[in-house]
Amino acid sequence: MIRVFLIDDHPIVRHGLAQLLSAEPGLEVCGQAEDTATALAAISPAVPNVILVDVSLGAASGIDLIRELKQRVSRAAVLVVSMHDERLYAERALRAGASGYVMKHEPTDAIVRAIRTVASGGIFVSEEISVRLLRLWVANGAPREGSPLDALSNRELHVLELIGRGLGTRAIANLLHISVKTVESYRARLKEKMNLGSGIELMRFAIRWAVDGHKRETGDGTDG
Repeated sequence: MIRVFLIDDHPIVRHGLAQLLSAEPGLEVCGQAEDTATALAAISPAVPNVILVDVSLGAASGIDLIRELKQRVSRAAVLVVSMHDERLYAERALRAGASGYVMKHEPTDAIVRAIRTVASGGIFVSEEISVRLLRLWVANGAPREGSPLDALSNRELHVLELIGRGLGTRAIANLLHISVKTVESYRARLKEKMNLGSGIELMRFAIRWAVDGHKRETGDGTDG
């Protein structure tokens, strides 16, 4: 029996996943959490084999949580199940200690297959990400081409996400428990790295990026 612990800040998604996984033979949902604090308090007593976690958990970063989880329950495999594009987050998640990455819009059997794969000690990513990681390994650290988003640190990416949700500088500072000046520094670096000329351009980009992510999660996106 594979014991699965779910961490997701969307109750409907979390409970829906729990129902689907509980109906699968050989899988047992041993616990759920909606935020980092609850997860860290409940994870050890639950004794999971696999931990499902999103990279976006409200004010918290799922990437940071992965590192903490691997310290707390090193024997458990961490599988990221997220709406966020794996081309941007999969490599970051694997470096943090995750064993796999699967998108929320994938069919249930793909998520179940991913759980069984990481539970047995394997790595689960899409074929596209497998090829990309192999190319990076062959290049042995050679400069890579890609989206400017790839150049952002995990914290910068998190701040960009919060800006896209409509949060102002002071609100972000309060959520992340950092100073307003530090948030302003992050915003300045984001504008520089993204080649954006003003705070308005940064906000427009962040909101558009956040909306695109929401469309991927809900299936509202259209082709073209």
